[in-house]
Amino acid sequence: MNILAIDTATEACSVALQHNGIRTTRFEICPQQHSQRLLPMVDEVLKEANITLNDLDLLAFGRGPGSFTGVRIATGMIQGLALGTGLKVAGVSTLEAMAVEASAKIKDDSALIAVASDARMDEVYFAVYHHTPDGLNRIIDEQVCPPEMALEQLDSMGQEVSKKMVTAGTGWAAYEKLNVWRSNVSPENSEDVSLPNAEFMLNLALKAHEVGDVFDAVNVEPVYLRDKVTWKKLPGRE
Repeated sequence: MNILAIDTATEACSVALQHNGIRTTRFEICPQQHSQRLLPMVDEVLKEANITLNDLDLLAFGRGPGSFTGVRIATGMIQGLALGTGLKVAGVSTLEAMAVEASAKIKDDSALIAVASDARMDEVYFAVYHHTPDGLNRIIDEQVCPPEMALEQLDSMGQEVSKKMVTAGTGWAAYEKLNVWRSNVSPENSEDVSLPNAEFMLNLALKAHEVGDVFDAVNVEPVYLRDKVTWKKLPGRE
């Protein structure tokens, strides 16, 4: 299946194309430049693969959680591409994409992968996954919470954390309590997996397609996890 995936949920902007089993990717750290860089990056991967949007079977995007503005940029772009092509869209969790990348690097079927991405305002976007031979199972649902609450949930897992624990995301380095916990419990981590990458959304998009978890352009929805906080920032909102 030919899939184009995009992500702008964090400081990173990434695009990944899978065409005839070959992947073409772009990944840049470009804060506040996503809207300028995203479409040129899409054009670059399509030209490199010598195809057009009409040769695709599916579109995918990082549906969050992440920066409110960043998630909206990817959502708007993918809706535009879907409207122009009639293609279905798969929304992919940015946290799960990081867990997929981390699991690909460690190649340990017993590992637990804790993802904590800095959400600012003294909070993290947080989830925990179990790496299995059949893929990832989410064992703590994605959420936005203070670092202390993330640690409470990790500690409540008891003996589970005695398994090989791998961490990913920017939250561990951003908050001292998380960093200390990681140093004590999880000496092995994946610090290089700090931001989501569209390349690791491709397989997740394919799985979503296989189970019918795809949408038309008008039904594409981002996931902010902090909707109420965002709306409260607007004048006149309660």
